[in-house]
Amino acid sequence: MPTSLVRRILPVTAFVAASALLLSACAGTSGGDTADGDGEVVWAIEGANLAAGHMDPQTSQLDVSGMVQRAVLDSLVFQEADGSFSPWLATDWQVSVDSTTYTFELRDDVTFHDGEPFNADAVKANFDRIVAPETASAQAASMLGADFYEGTTVIDEYTVEVTFSQPYSPFLQAASTANLGFYSPKVLESSADQLKAGGPGINVGTGPFELTEYTPDQELVYTRNADYAWGPDGAQAAKFETLRVELLPEASVRTGVVESGEADIASSIPPNLAVDLPDSLTVDSVEYPGLPYSLYLNEAYGVFADEKVRQAFARGIDIDAAVEEIYFGQFPRAWSILGSTTPGYDASLEGSWPFDQDAANALLDEAGWTERDTDGIRMKDGQRLSVRWIAWTPVPDDKAALGNAIQSDLADIGFEVQREVLEPGAYNEQYEPKTFDLTDWGFSGVDGDLLRSHLHTDGFQNASQVSDPEIDALLERGISTSDVDERASIYQQLQQWNAEYTAIVPLYSPSLITASNDTVEGLQYDLYGRPLFYEVTVG
Repeated sequence: MPTSLVRRILPVTAFVAASALLLSACAGTSGGDTADGDGEVVWAIEGANLAAGHMDPQTSQLDVSGMVQRAVLDSLVFQEADGSFSPWLATDWQVSVDSTTYTFELRDDVTFHDGEPFNADAVKANFDRIVAPETASAQAASMLGADFYEGTTVIDEYTVEVTFSQPYSPFLQAASTANLGFYSPKVLESSADQLKAGGPGINVGTGPFELTEYTPDQELVYTRNADYAWGPDGAQAAKFETLRVELLPEASVRTGVVESGEADIASSIPPNLAVDLPDSLTVDSVEYPGLPYSLYLNEAYGVFADEKVRQAFARGIDIDAAVEEIYFGQFPRAWSILGSTTPGYDASLEGSWPFDQDAANALLDEAGWTERDTDGIRMKDGQRLSVRWIAWTPVPDDKAALGNAIQSDLADIGFEVQREVLEPGAYNEQYEPKTFDLTDWGFSGVDGDLLRSHLHTDGFQNASQVSDPEIDALLERGISTSDVDERASIYQQLQQWNAEYTAIVPLYSPSLITASNDTVEGLQYDLYGRPLFYEVTVG
């Protein structure tokens, strides 16, 4: 292995040991004297689908939306490396004994990029906008409690109270994310319908940078907010003038521009390219907390209604071999629906459902799929054992290779998988009515409550169409108690249930791999591995 990737695999647990988000002195090439805020940092990212209505983290479910708009959107609180919360736009807060009411004391010196003051009215306007039906928010609305959100009350100009109809313990974590970050009330009044498309004068926040140029599918340009003096942990105005974000969907192109010096930083580098980067670059790999990259089996549509078929599907895939070969040992094979760096992870599941084609064949025999057609595909009552896997474009090379391996393994036991790569509109035409057998994604998050959106009967990402009152009750208990041990026990029960029931088949826990060159220093990462630029200097 020729590069520093091997030396810099940085799971979230490493952050806890360091008790700080500052992970490295990283690299860049744009240069310039930054004493007076001069200089430019060029950051190459994948950026796929931002232009398809995903410029607004309050409505988008894509990680990239929050990643790029963190530069613009500040939050009430900041989540530290050890999981604790520190002041940001809120200087102090109190939580009622029953965890139904959160009262925040706000800073009185914060202004939006358009000159509007940040105050309690701004908090109320943003939170009420997120849950409004016309906003059509899914993820952010769920993080804000969805139906449990009773409202935000302005106590005085700089005091605000957020109330829920039942105890809602994940709220502080949600309030630390860009999804619940704040837009200028003036924008919400005049241009809320344009936030998804985004652009200068539209995505207006209080953050360290202002969005000043946007060319869809090409680049975003952020300019330093010279007045910024309210960042987390005392962060002040940025030490460089321009953050230029280049949108480059092809991983080889992102890798090429950081190697050549055309970009200072490149993120979402796949392992097969990262291992060949030169030693002149710093390569940091941060494992995502949350739900690993997984397959979601739709039990309400076709053959996956049979638990034995779902179990056979999972046991018939040689996940270890495929993940090792495709990801060069850099991404661990997943055993659970929570990744190993996520609070509440159940390590007892490791090794509990290994690749076993004999077991998979026996399960399919028991389920009645005993005949074969001329292609070797199992048959039952004249029906082929065939499922349709819909995927959202673009599908990168690594995931395409993983899909091919899964198809091949399952074909060996007579289980046909047909993959369809669809544009967003075509994908949603099948996803909304759930007219598919399986689909795929990973979902980052540092609270086990993320499982509620995937497994609750009313979960907005319940692609498996699970509907079980006992599971719903567990998920609801998970948000209604603030007892850490009780919450961990609840999410462990859910992980164990899925390991048997097989609504979701976890495959691997991805990392966000970022490469940077040696003229950028002070690069930080958040708990998701996304770059933060508060302390960056270029020279």
